[in-house]
Parts: sequence; structure tokens; C-alpha cells
Amino acid sequence: MADRSASGAYSGGEDAASDTTAEVDEESREHEAGALRALRARWRTASLASGWRFPSDWALPEVDTVCATVMREGVTDRALSGLGRARAASGAGLEETLADLAALHAVLDTDRSPGGFADPDIDATPARFVRVTAVAWADVALDQLAHTEVTDSLTGLPTAAYLRTRLAEVYGRAARDGRSVPEDHVLLTVSVDLTDVTGWPRLTGMILIADVLRSVFDAGESIAVLGPSTIAVLADRSTGPADRAVAVRREANQRFLADPELSGLAGARIRVSRLCSTYADTCALLQELSQG
Repeated sequence: MADRSASGAYSGGEDAASDTTAEVDEESREHEAGALRALRARWRTASLASGWRFPSDWALPEVDTVCATVMREGVTDRALSGLGRARAASGAGLEETLADLAALHAVLDTDRSPGGFADPDIDATPARFVRVTAVAWADVALDQLAHTEVTDSLTGLPTAAYLRTRLAEVYGRAARDGRSVPEDHVLLTVSVDLTDVTGWPRLTGMILIADVLRSVFDAGESIAVLGPSTIAVLADRSTGPADRAVAVRREANQRFLADPELSGLAGARIRVSRLCSTYADTCALLQELSQG
């Protein structure tokens, strides 16, 4: 009996130790996740304060990679290179990219962020950080300059450059036929606030929107990506774009709700804009709309 009791006591102790270890591991994971979210939030706040132009376009999967790497091993060249390339691919300029880098460094440099307030200063950022990020940014930017693409690699849709070319054709034909472009066409834009979406689900959101637009506007309309979170459709007024905009909103919301990682999104923002009387003014409108 003594042996049996001893055996039972030993087994129970092992189970208790296992449970305790599991609880400690879970608490550790929660702590790490909370610290990562806090770092990401402080970095974003500092970046916006230093002049980041479009808040909804700041978050990228590479941002999360940098944060996770910092938590594990500090700032690495590989993580910064990935960030620089991603910023260039998403359309951020070099000055803005380096200002974002300075914001990250200010957040990590506790001596320069007393009381939690980060003061970004590119001159105080280590030269190696700047060099690695700038070189990676330039690699992508120069490649884009040499090999201008008319198709967005993520959604498979044409880019804003294609849409401008298409609009030039529309305005040219209207001038020849004595027609008014604003009377015949309308521009519909769909944007999604992906600020609070991290990692690859952020990209999934844009892929879903692109798929919805293809299914609703399936009569030869020009659909193009204006920015990391905005897609536009050049539609003919005679095809009922307002009704189709409602269909886009309904289908997009249904798809977001069906995906657990996207169900928390507020929904797609849809805007129907009247085109301008001149091609140049419409191109300026496209730039404004690309900001989401």
C-alpha cells in the first residue's frame, strides 16, 4: 500500500508540475505578445508624429517582422533590409522611409525617449541602420524604374499608371466626339482601413476586395490599384455604378465576416467621385483618392 501511495503521489506531482509549466509558458507567450503590440504601437505613434502621411498604409507584414526580431535579438540588417524593400514596393519615398526608421530607433533608445516620449531624429540614428535600409529601398525603387510594371503583384490588378493611361484615352476620345467625360463616366474607389490588421491578413484584405470588384464589375470596366489600401474602378454611368457599389459593399462585408482574421474590420469604404473636366485635374484627383 505504501508503494502504491508513493506511486500515486509521485504521479500527481508530475501532473501538477506539467500544468504549472504549461501555465508559465502561456503567461510567457501572452507577455511577449503584449510587449510586441506595445512596441508596434509606440513605433507607429512616433512615425505618425514625425510626418508619416497615410496612417492606414503604415502597417506592413515586415513591420511585424522587425518588431518580433527586435524582441528576440535586437535590430538586425536582415529585418531592416526587408523593411526598406517593403516600403519602396508600397510606394513610400526614401525620406519618409528613413523618418520611419528614425522613429523606430527613437522608441528603442530609452535614453532619448524619457517618459515614453520618442523624439525621432535621423541624425541620431546609427549610420549602419540608415545605410542598410536605404540600400534595400533603392534596390527596389531602381528596379521599379527600370522595369515599370502595369500589374500589381498582390492583387493581379493594373496599377495607377495603367489607369492614367486609360483615362488619357477616354479624354482623347471624348474630345474627338464632342462628349463630356464627367457626363459619361464616374470613378468608384474602395478603401479599407487596415491600421489594426497585422501580418499577412493585411494582404488578404486587399486580395478579397480585388476579387469582389472583379466579380461585380465584370463588363470590361477598368479596375486598378491606387495604393496599398485603395482600389479604383472607371465605370460607365449607364451601367448603374451606384447599385453596383452597394453590391460591392455587401459582398465585401460578407467575406470579411467569414474570415476570422478579418471579421473585426469596420468594412469597406466606398466613394463615388465625379470626374473632372480635364485629364490633368482627374490625375490630381487620383492622387488624392490614393490616400484612402
